[in-house]
Amino acid sequence: MSQSKKTLVLGASDNPSRYSYLAIRRLAAHQYPVVAIGRKTGEVSGVPIATEAAPVEGIDTVTLYLNPQNQKPYYEYILGLKPRRIIFNPGTENDELIEKAESAGIEPVIACTLVMLSTGQY
Repeated sequence: MSQSKKTLVLGASDNPSRYSYLAIRRLAAHQYPVVAIGRKTGEVSGVPIATEAAPVEGIDTVTLYLNPQNQKPYYEYILGLKPRRIIFNPGTENDELIEKAESAGIEPVIACTLVMLSTGQY
């Protein structure tokens, strides 16, 4: 089941105090395949953090840990991945990207990835 929900964590960090770090750890613990992109390289639970937005096949979910202003350079990249959904974690809500996602047939979800994982709603 988890194999069908390959997840891109955008705004990834190897800093244990960051929510993106916790998300990568929990996604990996739930055995979801994870791709992580952040400002600097690193590794969390065996998941390498890349700094370049390289093409990735089979992304089901993009979970955002970037504020709306920092999301802008990634619009085309995110939409080009054709994920099933984009999770807008608290503080990442972005009407412009939500509109673009809906127009592309991508479901915007305003929620917290960590809560979704802990309640079995992921």
